[in-house]
Amino acid sequence: MKHKLSPRFWLALSLFSLFGQVAWVVENMYLNVFIYKMFHASAADISLMVAASAVTATLTTVLIGALSDRMGKRKVFICAGYILWGISVMAFGLIRENTVHSLFFPMVSSNVAALSLCVTFTIALDCIMTFFGSSANDAAFNAWLTDSTDESNRGAAEGINAMMPLVAILVVFGGFMAFNLDSAESWGTIFYIIGGVTLAVGILGFFLIEDTPALPSQTGYWQNVIYGFRPSTVKKNAGLYICLLIFILFNISIQIFMPYLIIYYEVSLGMKDYVLIMAPAIILASVATAFWGRVYDKKGFVFSGVIALISLLIGYVLLFLFKDVVMVFIGSLLMMCGYLCGMAVFGARIRDLTPKGKAGMLQGVRIFAQVLVPGVIGPYIGKAVLANAELITNSDGTTSFIPNENIFLAALVPAAIVLVVCLVIRKKK
Repeated sequence: MKHKLSPRFWLALSLFSLFGQVAWVVENMYLNVFIYKMFHASAADISLMVAASAVTATLTTVLIGALSDRMGKRKVFICAGYILWGISVMAFGLIRENTVHSLFFPMVSSNVAALSLCVTFTIALDCIMTFFGSSANDAAFNAWLTDSTDESNRGAAEGINAMMPLVAILVVFGGFMAFNLDSAESWGTIFYIIGGVTLAVGILGFFLIEDTPALPSQTGYWQNVIYGFRPSTVKKNAGLYICLLIFILFNISIQIFMPYLIIYYEVSLGMKDYVLIMAPAIILASVATAFWGRVYDKKGFVFSGVIALISLLIGYVLLFLFKDVVMVFIGSLLMMCGYLCGMAVFGARIRDLTPKGKAGMLQGVRIFAQVLVPGVIGPYIGKAVLANAELITNSDGTTSFIPNENIFLAALVPAAIVLVVCLVIRKKK
């Protein structure tokens, strides 16, 4: 029997999912652009930042998820976390080359040393921001979403949740059109706006979110922390952990190209108006993702997953082979549909397989599969693929790399393995 979710739930889900993803888009896609444009970061710098953030997100989710189970509360972690998250985003506006010069002169008398220190500060602040964001979103919000839904409505809810990264990209793309991303002042304004909105949403959550009636767990805190990593837990929930292993490969595929995607569009393809080109693709992919969650509810994991993976693979092939605007648009649309629909399918399946009352404890395991392993391995593969990428010389004498289409070919390999595994599962069933 299908259980109906309240309008208040849908509003809270949409609001916190959207603006949480807006903050993540700035971190996952535009923070790379920020250190690339402002401080001429290398592929190794970007890879290090993504990996450090992934480790921070995983440790945070494990510790805070277990704590939220121990206390039997999600709301306070979500709201307070969003407020601190917003403040940390605004802090990026303070990192500027001239500020570093004035604070640390004469220790950083050279331009190269100042730029290097700015990159280091950005990576460190990214880890701090990730701690607050993962506490609020990865640990508490995702546990709340699992608690608030069941197998009759989880696909529909996850469809909305999974489409929000694309909606967030559209919001950020549209907002960023008004700014010159080669200007430090523009970046400061962007960080203040995004951070301020995230903070405001956190305050609003105290009046909007309804905590699910969950009793505090009876086990100790450290028992909750290690629960998801115990052999007995793995044995008891084999289906969940098999799904997580497949999910790791899926996310490795995404992380190979995603840190370099905006730079690829703008620098490699010379698409200065890539926002106008990508906006229709993002809107269509968002609609498809919201619809695909309902397909999961009706058709199940394997059917909906296979179709999403085929779309992803075709998108990779087109992006690898073509560079004209029309084919890049079609390839990007199929890639985005496959990526987000795949996230919706995997997200719903993982929630279905999560034991009742253990949502907070197992968020760390989920983020391990979604963020940590892919966030370390994926960008490393991307960096290796781009090791011999073309270099350009900037006006100040420093150099920057130009990403090439090989990142999509490399991303295709793990995604193809996931498709084969899903087809094997379907055949055995």
